Amino acid sequence: MIKLTFPRELRLLTPASFSYIFQDPFRSGSPFVTILARQNQLGFPRLGFAIAKKQLKRAHERNRIKRVVREYFRLHQTELPTMDYVVMARTAVMDLDNKQIIAQLDKLWHRIKRNAAPLAPKH
Repeated sequence: MIKLTFPRELRLLTPASFSYIFQDPFRSGSPFVTILARQNQLGFPRLGFAIAKKQLKRAHERNRIKRVVREYFRLHQTELPTMDYVVMARTAVMDLDNKQIIAQLDKLWHRIKRNAAPLAPKH
């Protein structure tokens, strides 16, 4: 049985982890959300957030987006390529309800999955 949890090792926590992704990311974006991804050698995907106060002024707005993305990631982590992901949100995301946000995430992560195979290191 597969455990669909979101433990600490699935989170991007250090500035070095974020810097690694920002150096040379694969981008998948929409007018609402952008996902940056970069291959990792850990054997499992990891998730981080870079949601600016400039984009989403209120903490409860940022927290709602993070909650929805974390839940999506938790439920789909076994289907995702072994990459590190940073999710960034834009102001327009506040006009969407949770189901619409999930639909956007589905589209973006599907695009990443489709394009991840050519990015995988060749031995």
